[in-house]
Amino acid sequence: MILLFPLTEIAMRKLQIKDAEIMRLAIQQEIERSDESRYDHRLHGVLLVASGHSCGEVAQLFAEDARTVQRWVKRFELHGFDGLRDGERPGRPRSLDEKQWKALARDLRRTPREFGIEQNLWDGKVLGEHLKMRYGVTLGVRQCQRVFSQMGFRQRKPRPQVAQSDPVKVAIVKKTAPPGKTQGH
Repeated sequence: MILLFPLTEIAMRKLQIKDAEIMRLAIQQEIERSDESRYDHRLHGVLLVASGHSCGEVAQLFAEDARTVQRWVKRFELHGFDGLRDGERPGRPRSLDEKQWKALARDLRRTPREFGIEQNLWDGKVLGEHLKMRYGVTLGVRQCQRVFSQMGFRQRKPRPQVAQSDPVKVAIVKKTAPPGKTQGH
């Protein structure tokens, strides 16, 4: 025997998510991560508007601006489901073509000195100088740092070294115990 209860008679316990604010941000980032999840997000928003919710209510629920939800609805009405899909996101084209990009990856496996730059390690400033000299491309330091990341390189910080330091004095300083500590312990 199957018993059916109207939903209004069943007392539903309110569920809560631990660290709700952090999780809300993580979920929003997950939605932004892929074209399909952004499409689904918009689709759900338009579904709520079609179900009688205002754009303002949906915007509040979805942590979006009301104008954004209005644009989703207009795009849906003009173009149907395709209107909710991501279009081309052209952005700024790369400064280097594919062949130059691969050549730069090879360059970064060598030292800057091999290209006539008076540095031992690559950093954003040195890469900017190299790109300008070798490829005729001008990028800012921060963008050059992004290039390292895009190519899978990580930056190493050189250890500071006192110019013309006396090796004998350096050895003495290294052997001296810090104040408050005794040597050998």
